[in-house]
Amino acid sequence: MITLVTGGARSGKSRFAESLYKNDKDVVYIATAKLTDSEMKERIEHHQNSRPKYWRTYEANYNLSHGIASERNYLLDCITLLTSNIMYDISKDKEVIDIKMQKIIEDKVFYEVKKLIDEIKKNDYNLVIVTNEVGYSIVPSHPISRIFRDIQGRVNQRLAAVADQVYLVCCGIPVKIK
Repeated sequence: MITLVTGGARSGKSRFAESLYKNDKDVVYIATAKLTDSEMKERIEHHQNSRPKYWRTYEANYNLSHGIASERNYLLDCITLLTSNIMYDISKDKEVIDIKMQKIIEDKVFYEVKKLIDEIKKNDYNLVIVTNEVGYSIVPSHPISRIFRDIQGRVNQRLAAVADQVYLVCCGIPVKIK
């Protein structure tokens, strides 16, 4: 079963996603956050403290499927950071990201997640994917930020299309939309 959980920043997405596995001990948490500064360190620690200590953590931005082992349940948190990291790796601080490069970034993000989804399905495991609905926010003033928003929106659409179920979380309330 592939489940996509989306919503705005601090909407309760991760808490809801983690609750889907509250009765399971064989869970792998696939973390995509990179420790870049003290604020990100606090966010990572908050997420680590919110989940059971017996869940295994696999940290990755590429080769997400390498985290698959004997456990049946996987939680990927989150696609937005994965997109950001891949976008940065590919664009290398460019001020302009043309349509061709946008497509390369989008395809790379989807490719990384699709490899994981294919392995999950092959083994009849479960995967919960967390992502941000970045299009709900204000229109960014910087071109790179607008491009990121557009790429993330397209990635989310592609993931929702292949997911068995999709939840939108707003104000801590999950609503099943697929």
